[in-house]
Amino acid sequence: MKVSKLILALVIFMTLTANAQVSKQPGTFEAGENTFLLNGKPFLVRAGEIHFPRIPREYWEQRIQMCKAMGMNTICIYLFWNFHEQKPDQFDFTGQKDVAEFVRLIQKNGMYCIVRPGPYACAEWDMGGLPWWLLKKSDIQVRTKDDTYFMERSINYLKQVGKQLAPYQIQNGGNIIMVQVENEYGVFGNDIAYMGKVRDAVRASGFDKVQLFRCDWSSNFFKYDVDGVYTALNFGAGSNIEQQFQKYKEIYPKAPLMCSEYWTGWFDYWGRAHETRSISSFIGSLKDMLDRQISFSLYMAHGGTSFGQWGGSNAPPFGAMVASYDYNAPINEAGLPTDKFYAVRDLMKNYLNPGETIPEPPVNYPAISIPQIRFEETASLFENLPKANTSETIKSMEAFDQGWGRILYRTQLPESKTAFKLKITELRDWANIYVNGKLIGNLDRRKDENTIEIPAVKKGDVLDILVEAMGRVNYGKTIIDRKGITEKVEMLVASNTTNLTNWEVFNFSVDYDFQKNLKFKPQKANGPAWYKASFDLKSTGDTYIDMSSWGKGMVWVNGYNLGRYWKVGPQQTLYMPGCWLKKGKNEIIILDLETPTATQISGVTTPVLDKIVIDESLLHRKKGETLDLSAEAPVNSGSFIAGQGWKEVIFDKESEGQYFCFEALSSQNPKDQSSSMAEFELIGVDGLPINRSKWKIIYADSEEISVGNYSAEKIFDQQESTFWSTAWTVSKTPHPHHVVVNMDEIVKIKGFKYLPRTDKSTNGNVNSYRFFIKSSLFSIKK
Repeated sequence: MKVSKLILALVIFMTLTANAQVSKQPGTFEAGENTFLLNGKPFLVRAGEIHFPRIPREYWEQRIQMCKAMGMNTICIYLFWNFHEQKPDQFDFTGQKDVAEFVRLIQKNGMYCIVRPGPYACAEWDMGGLPWWLLKKSDIQVRTKDDTYFMERSINYLKQVGKQLAPYQIQNGGNIIMVQVENEYGVFGNDIAYMGKVRDAVRASGFDKVQLFRCDWSSNFFKYDVDGVYTALNFGAGSNIEQQFQKYKEIYPKAPLMCSEYWTGWFDYWGRAHETRSISSFIGSLKDMLDRQISFSLYMAHGGTSFGQWGGSNAPPFGAMVASYDYNAPINEAGLPTDKFYAVRDLMKNYLNPGETIPEPPVNYPAISIPQIRFEETASLFENLPKANTSETIKSMEAFDQGWGRILYRTQLPESKTAFKLKITELRDWANIYVNGKLIGNLDRRKDENTIEIPAVKKGDVLDILVEAMGRVNYGKTIIDRKGITEKVEMLVASNTTNLTNWEVFNFSVDYDFQKNLKFKPQKANGPAWYKASFDLKSTGDTYIDMSSWGKGMVWVNGYNLGRYWKVGPQQTLYMPGCWLKKGKNEIIILDLETPTATQISGVTTPVLDKIVIDESLLHRKKGETLDLSAEAPVNSGSFIAGQGWKEVIFDKESEGQYFCFEALSSQNPKDQSSSMAEFELIGVDGLPINRSKWKIIYADSEEISVGNYSAEKIFDQQESTFWSTAWTVSKTPHPHHVVVNMDEIVKIKGFKYLPRTDKSTNGNVNSYRFFIKSSLFSIKK
């Protein structure tokens, strides 16, 4: 009996050890025939992606353990180049940036690791992880072999990553089983030579043994191939798995199948509705993959927070990401399990290997509320100007060696006895306009605003333009996204145009050292200002700072930059990790570029991520507007075959114009009066897609924005998992449905491509249509 109990105990111990420990002995991992092979045996990758820069270091291990408790056996990580090399040749892999320690913690907790080093990442991170200082080179090109400076800096960065992580390849006794080469390059280009150079740089950096891979979408992965690099696909919740891998299996019949980014949710933009993905659609496609023995990585398993200045943006159209990267992921922003977490955990229990168990989740960190804090000290922005730079012409933020934050441009105006228009060309991204210290109004890049009316002025009156950078574009061709004002500022007086010159320029850093040295006074603020207060805590814990009474700005607590806030929502709280708070006295500093309705904050235990101030100016149909096509002749009409995937239409003859209108006459389901579209491309006469970077929606008869982000610009946002949909909750309209686009230039085309929504739903999928194109704007009646 004692022997039996001893054997039983030994078996239990060995099982627990197997679950808790990844061997530190050298091993192998490779893409074999129709399966991955770990030490020569079939292995299904069940990965969860988490980003260590978005998680306080003190919480790293808890987040790793949460992923394991969800049934994952691997952690997938990005490195962001600009996080580690904020100035050229000044690399930092310490403290919060100690990626090697993060990988060691993954191995300590019995999990493998997939590394995605870049140089380009995306991830809704400022400039997709590329460092801002690249933009100081006026003719910089990125993600191409043709710019030697970009390639040299990329190779140098990858060498530094290799020094940190190459020792942890599985072949060296570590836990890194795969390393990615670049990221989703098929959306950007198809330069095999460039991808080959990045592959070679990754190998030369020390990743000379590990399995390399690249990832793309099912619609573009076949545009190029890279020798020695395995190909994985990315797609989102609710996808038709057979459809996603259909072409892949034709091209790579013997390759194992993997979804390297299975999007569990989505990210949020300022001023747009909070994004969610249902548990049922998410779990449905995940189960389909498990049933087919398809490896996957949940993007995101836990999103975390884009603290400080790190949140990125997308264009076209321009939209900046909120600070929260909660992502509607299974593990929420504060590391707590959600219903989606338990749904994954319950599903995984049915697909474990013999002897494998799923551990219980770790204990949650405590949450606290903080009573109301009032701000008594302020520091006026105009009374705390840093030392000025001077410039004859307007220049970008980068030209003044500034990476992030706010920048103030000041000049003296010539006389104008009448009101005039001030035009700012290439404002990046949001600005307050002042004359002699009086606020005239603001301009917003999201709305394509570039002109404001100014009252009559005397010679020598002072013009101030305070610009906030809201995150560099992290995706697509518009990633070269300098901040501030990048071209010119003009006075438009009657028929005369004056280019304004002789600028004083003031640069406001996001670093805490800049904020703490301001001159605070016990007075009320008038205009943009910093607000400072202290508060005492008897105990610490995670909390959310309620910013709902504030305007637009940034928050620092105990020297930590919590990120941006903006009253437009949908995010109204900022996550405050308890590990950054102290028992006793704590400090909070808030920079507000507007005027808060109440100068107070409190800490709440529940985040507010879905309270939006709906701005009807962002809609593409003003009240009373109607599109009139009665005098127009379509250049093409027809019907689409039902089903998913791109639909291509080639015209009988070439057409040209600056404006086009797509008219949906009916849906595949005759009873369905809605229309939807994931992506729309025009085919140039050379057979290539027309550049969409300057496209703008002029008119859309209906858009669903009350329960999600389904606005019309989704048809060219280069994100196949998002889509335009006509309203289905309120203000429903019957067919026909229209979208009108201004392409900003005359183009010649021979056809178009239409992509229906890519989830399993067919609601709104277009059947019959008409297509119009012309050089002048279509008639829109009011």
